[in-house]
Amino acid sequence: MEHTETLTRYMAKFVQGLVEAGVRDVVISPGSRSTPIAMTCAEYDEINHWVNLDERSAAFFALGMAKERRRPVALVCTSGTAAANYYPAVIEAFYSRIPLVVLTADRPHELRDVGAPQSIEQLNLYGEYVKWFHDLALPEGSEKMLQYAKTTAGRAVQEAILGNDGPVQINLPLREPLIPDFTLPGLWEADSATKERSPVIGKRAIDRGYLDSLIEKLKGFSKGLIVCGPQMDPVLGEALAYLAKRIGAPVLADPLSQLRANKYEKNNIIETYDAILKHDEIKQTLQPEFIIRFGAMPVSKPYLQWLTSLNAPLHFIVEPEAGYREPAGVETTAIYADPVIFAEQLAERLDQPIVENSWLETWKNMNQIAKDLLLAESPEEGMNEGHAVVKLAEVIPDQSILYVGNSMPIRDVDTFFMTTPKAVDIMANRGANGIDGVVSAALGTGANGKPVTLLIGDLSFFHDMNGLLIAKQKNLNITVVLINNDGGGIFSYLPQASHPEHYEELFGTPMGIEFQPFVEAYGGSYCLAESWDEYTNALAESYVSSGLSVIEVRTRREENVPYHRAKWESVKEAIGKQLKG
Repeated sequence: MEHTETLTRYMAKFVQGLVEAGVRDVVISPGSRSTPIAMTCAEYDEINHWVNLDERSAAFFALGMAKERRRPVALVCTSGTAAANYYPAVIEAFYSRIPLVVLTADRPHELRDVGAPQSIEQLNLYGEYVKWFHDLALPEGSEKMLQYAKTTAGRAVQEAILGNDGPVQINLPLREPLIPDFTLPGLWEADSATKERSPVIGKRAIDRGYLDSLIEKLKGFSKGLIVCGPQMDPVLGEALAYLAKRIGAPVLADPLSQLRANKYEKNNIIETYDAILKHDEIKQTLQPEFIIRFGAMPVSKPYLQWLTSLNAPLHFIVEPEAGYREPAGVETTAIYADPVIFAEQLAERLDQPIVENSWLETWKNMNQIAKDLLLAESPEEGMNEGHAVVKLAEVIPDQSILYVGNSMPIRDVDTFFMTTPKAVDIMANRGANGIDGVVSAALGTGANGKPVTLLIGDLSFFHDMNGLLIAKQKNLNITVVLINNDGGGIFSYLPQASHPEHYEELFGTPMGIEFQPFVEAYGGSYCLAESWDEYTNALAESYVSSGLSVIEVRTRREENVPYHRAKWESVKEAIGKQLKG
């Protein structure tokens, strides 16, 4: 078998292996060395290919797609630094447990480490941030090696989804000539997608004996909490609502827990715990005797600080697979079980509530007081970040996605986005918490056609404006709420702000950019909302329009800090009065 036929059949088997293992989408960053794998993906009807020119953007776009579809997405790039540009997204995928199959084309072995152009050391390029690495053999045409190409592709997908989801890398060394020949007879197996060979993965359940002993242990206490941090299981919300009702406990629900939205019962949901726990006098009165946490550590810093101050309550963390996510450094008991099954099992075995009603009512009353104060709108307030979230929650459509930028946007969503019956998936890049790639990740979540709203700050938006190109090329529907406080607003709340001699240059970093020309260059519509009526009208209009819509809300950093602190102080005073009775 001559070179071109060998290359073509080898790549065809590899791509079919991906499809049979469950991959349906591949994001391609164009380049020369990756020609065989890129063209094969584009030629094969059973896999959707997306072309994204910027590798960093492409990787985050794939990450967003995999997050929303809850299945692996493949990435293809050429050799050299192209693969290095995937690194931030690979790290985010690793920590946020998102399955990516990273396919890095490479020079053949004889051109490595000899000064060949566009050649870097790609073996184990991502180190410990991938679950599995394999350097694929050079293409060969024997039946054994064709089967090897197919099974290796399948194994890569399997490794990405076994245990905690995460990224894997396959390095593909390829010799020239690089152009496949798709006219070869018998190249494609028929209906490869119908032969899906994804692994069958069972879900862990806890032994009934342990459940009974756990319940007996918990019955010795009367003040308990359920906490749910960032997680993506769409079924867990209903299971935790049921558990909370049976156990009688308040549920501290992170904005990324998927518990604040949807139609299930939310009577025990506490959304405002971040504002409540900012105040030492209030924290000291709240001493839980046990905590059961689902998902990752919540976004809220006050919760983390409060947790470290508690007098050693029993603390259980429910994880679906092995992993350690306890940055507070407190003593915990890990329960490795499917969170939904565990919540349902525990709820079913409870014959009566464990938590005393007065404890639950205290949290619910505090939550209502805080909600009323946080949502209250004063006539003298101008455009501000908190009410941008409040009004967004009112207008955002049912059956949609809210993607949230890091720094201040996610904290404002934590504070101001309350429970809603709308089915809104709230997502963010909270694995590594970086500001890079947020635009691209949000666009990836909308590749399926679901309406997406991105709430993002000006620095984060600037950092990933390249990501807007695929919105233009694929006419993806996204509404971007751009909070422009001309710089790094979150630093205004940190000790750095007390050093004015260096603050603006090193932390405030004002850019002074007019974003409208950039938005229009990418084919988007732009609106500068200077009143709340303009803002809500622009939001409503964007949801019935196609393509990219950017709504800019300009705020002032020097006003945002006192605005937020006044809100938190009002919560402190009102709840303090209630607790004193």
